[in-house]
Amino acid sequence: MRPFRFAAALILVVVACGPGPDEQPGGPWPDRSPRHDVVEELRADLLRPRSTADGGGVATVEAVRGPAVAGSPGSWRIVYRAGEAGVADGGTVHLQVSPFWGWSTPQTERPEALGYTTIETDAHGVELSAETLDQQLLAIGVGGRPLAAGEEIVVTYGAGPAGALADRYAERESRFWVAVDGDGDGVRELIAESPAVDVLPGPPARLLLHLPSTARPGDEISLTAALVDAAGNGWSAAAGTLELRLPAGVGLMDSRADSAAGVERVVSLALAVEDRGGLVVPLQVSGDAGGVMRVRGRLEGAAAGPGFEAESNPLVVAPAGRRILWADLQNHSGLSDGSATPDDLLRYARDVAGLDAAAVTDHDHWGMRFMDGEPSIWRRTLDAAYARNEPGRFIALAGYEWTNWVEGHRHVVFFEPIAEAAAGLLLSSIDEEYDEPRELWTGLEDVRALTFAHHSAGAPIATDWSSPPPAGLEPVTEIVSVHGSSEAADSPGMVVRNALAGNFVRDALDRGYRLGFVGSSDGHDGHPGLAHLASPSGGVAAILSDEVTREGIYEALLARRTYATNGPRIVVRASYAGWPIGADIPAAAAAAGTVGPIAGVPQTTLVVRAIAPGEIARIEVVSRQGAAGAGALTGEALCAEGQRECSLTVPLPGFQAGGYLYLRVVQEDGGAAWTSPFFFR
Repeated sequence: MRPFRFAAALILVVVACGPGPDEQPGGPWPDRSPRHDVVEELRADLLRPRSTADGGGVATVEAVRGPAVAGSPGSWRIVYRAGEAGVADGGTVHLQVSPFWGWSTPQTERPEALGYTTIETDAHGVELSAETLDQQLLAIGVGGRPLAAGEEIVVTYGAGPAGALADRYAERESRFWVAVDGDGDGVRELIAESPAVDVLPGPPARLLLHLPSTARPGDEISLTAALVDAAGNGWSAAAGTLELRLPAGVGLMDSRADSAAGVERVVSLALAVEDRGGLVVPLQVSGDAGGVMRVRGRLEGAAAGPGFEAESNPLVVAPAGRRILWADLQNHSGLSDGSATPDDLLRYARDVAGLDAAAVTDHDHWGMRFMDGEPSIWRRTLDAAYARNEPGRFIALAGYEWTNWVEGHRHVVFFEPIAEAAAGLLLSSIDEEYDEPRELWTGLEDVRALTFAHHSAGAPIATDWSSPPPAGLEPVTEIVSVHGSSEAADSPGMVVRNALAGNFVRDALDRGYRLGFVGSSDGHDGHPGLAHLASPSGGVAAILSDEVTREGIYEALLARRTYATNGPRIVVRASYAGWPIGADIPAAAAAAGTVGPIAGVPQTTLVVRAIAPGEIARIEVVSRQGAAGAGALTGEALCAEGQRECSLTVPLPGFQAGGYLYLRVVQEDGGAAWTSPFFFR
């Protein structure tokens, strides 16, 4: 057992200070500076009249210097052809290169610089002008005379020697958005179908190996091996030999002798170009296996470098204990302000990140196109989730983000068997019938759906916690993502922008809210489950469920049998007096040592075991003794230097009703996990 420091004196001070929920029921929350101006502008835009010429015409794109490669320069020719109403003298055509993730801003003034763009037309008497209005946005003015139906404007983006940089994230259907203000009144509209290019991944730079985190002796499992480029983009074309070093007790499915041999084995597998940098390797765990296992691998035949050597996350083989499923429940596609198609997001989650579940959650009313105004966008998300869902292997979920600039952002995830019930439940955050949390929750009462508050402590907007989340619709909260951690001001990797004191998740717990914890990426880079590869932080959810089904995941979330990490797949096993994480524990009986779900387990005893991909620095205990006071770090176990496994068994003082306790596991490199709290009632 590791040394444990329990701050008994600290607990006494904490309990004695600060008003609790009973002393200050519904007390004022911090001023969050809600963005009413954003909401008013979005609503005003819906009411602005559009002329028949606005959004008219068609556009095409062709590559001038070969295909687009992530993060690399290129050149593209966009041809706009005016529609039947033409473009008036004084009207404009706007080229909005995808404003997300690194495309060069088009500019017409410096031929030698990135993004240099030329514009021309064969329409006699039409005079064109150009102005860069914002990042990635170029306005092309029409003068001299109107641009008539069928007449063209040719835009060469990346026309200079430096070209223009493509998006740093690979994706299909990266749009060159074209909008037209046909009558010159300052109101523009996107054309019906803006042209798109596919952005290919860069050269492979890193090998990733992912195992499930838990297995039973005798189980069949899969190892996901994938090559990614420097930004985490998958599906790089590469060929070579994948050499795997399998631990004793694990072997290839077609060679059971390997798993039964009781010794480490090396196997070699061919990686062909058509495999697109990925293999799913079926493995067998022997019937007498047990303990912690890791697979090491190396790609031979590719460019030399340390990135082509990898070790998997830890696999814990044991006959008992709930399985850990890994999920990323918040991701944005190119349909709003992210990367990739919904289908490609789900394929990446399964085939590159090796996740058990993922959700696509594009914005309701944000980005280049608004999902609440175009049912076909929402339909595409639903169809992708239906097509990619494979109970027992991978769970694909449909959802959306309720992007409320006054109340805070929440994503909604549906757990319907086919998601048909979700088709009519895109409840928009700018619809006055659903622009408050209570209205959103009322609208979701009759369907299996959950909401998740995210980046709740900081930018782009903090959550308004003054509306207590209902347990049946918001049992857990997204505590960490690419924005950082919203747990508390002393959290590892705290949110980096505009963190609002008094509005952290722990502050909500101190008000009496019973919220479990999950992580999810809030990813916009097309890399569900692996957003931390290209960002300072990421997020994934560990869900304790033996069923890889929508029903099993839904039930585990409702029971708060979850924990969060900021990216690494850390295994955490924890119980208090035999109760699992997320449990509601009878405080009076537990304090008297008279109850517990497991016979023989000492009451008021905390048991924790952590197994991590990296070296563990410490296990921290955060608690509040009762309804009064505020939660705080109350003790920690220091892990031996260089160790990737750390355990803790310690008796704790009995908790009063209204208290809670949760754990933080912190790696030396900043990777961290947060368990859902134990609640005392």
